[in-house]
Amino acid sequence: MNDLHEGPLTPIATKQAAAPKLTAREQRRLRRRRRRRGEEILGWILVPVIVFGLYWGVTAGLDFLGTSPGQLWDQLMQVKAMMEKRS
Repeated sequence: MNDLHEGPLTPIATKQAAAPKLTAREQRRLRRRRRRRGEEILGWILVPVIVFGLYWGVTAGLDFLGTSPGQLWDQLMQVKAMMEKRS
């Protein structure tokens, strides 16, 4: 038995239907959506980098001065206590 059904091939459309051209308003809306998405992604990357950089910079600066954030905080609390006694 031959299960192969050979017949004439159906023609394939060589030219696809062109996508409808976007209006200026639709193009602007699409650009705005892409820009906002890009800004959101960039924000999720840059904000943690900036925060880490600030933390690292403060820590490195305090190490250079021979102190630490904990010691600095303790000193500030001592100054605060002295100012409260004064008033």
